[in-house]
Amino acid sequence: MSSAIEGLEPRLVWKYFAELARIPRGSGNEAAVSKWVQGTARKLGLTVKADALGNVAVQKPASPGKERVKRICLQGHLDMVCEKNKEVKHDFLKDPIELVRKGNVLMANGTTLGGDNGIAVATNLAIMEDTSLMHGPLEFLFTVDEETGLTGAAGLASDFLESRTLMNLDSEEEGALYVGCSGGRDTTGSWALAFDPSPSQTVAATLAVGGLKGGHSGLEIHQGRGNAIKILNRSLLLLAEHGARLSSIEGGNKRNAIPREAEALVFVPKKSWDAAVAAVKALEATAKAEVATVDPGLTVTLAPKAGAKKGKVVKRAVQTKLCRTISALPHGVIKMSADIPGLTETSTNVAVIRTEKRKISLATSQRSSVASEIDEICHTVKAIFEMGGAEVKQGDGYPGWKPNLASPILKVAKSTYKQLYGKEPEIKAIHAGLECGIIGKRVPGMDMVSFGPTLEGVHSPDEKIHLETVPKFWDFLLGILKNVN
Repeated sequence: MSSAIEGLEPRLVWKYFAELARIPRGSGNEAAVSKWVQGTARKLGLTVKADALGNVAVQKPASPGKERVKRICLQGHLDMVCEKNKEVKHDFLKDPIELVRKGNVLMANGTTLGGDNGIAVATNLAIMEDTSLMHGPLEFLFTVDEETGLTGAAGLASDFLESRTLMNLDSEEEGALYVGCSGGRDTTGSWALAFDPSPSQTVAATLAVGGLKGGHSGLEIHQGRGNAIKILNRSLLLLAEHGARLSSIEGGNKRNAIPREAEALVFVPKKSWDAAVAAVKALEATAKAEVATVDPGLTVTLAPKAGAKKGKVVKRAVQTKLCRTISALPHGVIKMSADIPGLTETSTNVAVIRTEKRKISLATSQRSSVASEIDEICHTVKAIFEMGGAEVKQGDGYPGWKPNLASPILKVAKSTYKQLYGKEPEIKAIHAGLECGIIGKRVPGMDMVSFGPTLEGVHSPDEKIHLETVPKFWDFLLGILKNVN
């Protein structure tokens, strides 16, 4: 067992969390973790089934005296976002997550932790094992590929679950009950590549942006954190004034994460080198001042690329279209909710840019709790791409989850929380895509609520679980199961 979890409670939850950390489970690579969950359930003598996608459902009988209670489903997703700091050597296809305990938080060593949504998986497994608990008939749903499009939930057969009450354990703020979420869609633009030989009398150099926090493109989009792609583009526009030519550009890793790092290979005229370096230093100072409160670690650097020889550069017309488009694309909050104080209603994220063999592609993601506003912001982003000469593709997206304040399970959850802690929980909607929206569409009549312990920095190497909130989350969940009649 990892020393990082020694002495932590609930013991069974952390036992399974440590086991889970040893299993690579990036989105699309969940076969091993799905097999592990199924094997664990069978060893516990429980009923197990899986579908072709790898989603798993497990049933546990009621404890004595609770047999007539309606079946409840506890749900979480098996996959995790795979992000790491640039200097960290870690292969997400084979290496375990290294757990690190720092005071009252649990983190990973330079990578994402997988608390999103490993804490739900571990909690479900702990409840499956613990025969001392009081509850009605239970169903546990473990979905796949939540982080890259919620495709596991989207592929659920309507009869895969028997339950018509579901508690999603994928929210990240202890003391809050979530009753609604945003829907989302992706918009990607691409430019066909055409090259020129790199000009003579130039310096091959790496322009790099780093040191940003990044984070979840829904949950933390309102915090004003720096976007590495947008900042890199500002630098490229400055360098273009000094004759610099772009050779390649890379930035961001996931469409649902604010990009933390980005870099470009550029060729700068030797006669303009000193002026170009000064321009980038000035831009770094400006950008650092803009995000100093939320992203104090920002760095913007221009340095000769060791060993680089003459190569090829993107044709100037393509470079101009690309940079102007990135400059025009909105990033961040588009609209705050007028109905729920503090809730981001609509946002967009400039997420991932890649130089491929024949094209440069730029992926963005749009979110809103209002369907018509998703359509509007997607239309805006598409129009900007098209005006910049890009070929545009848009995904089908996923639905939001409309709040039901008359929900029976919400009523039980609220009364249980007040009974345990002497105060009312906060009732919230979340600016992120929870699987509740899709599950509610796939299984009509499903009554749902979402909650969890406190996590921070999800989708980034700063991801952490606040340890003191996990026992509260555990007691609250068990309290609800005990109180449901």
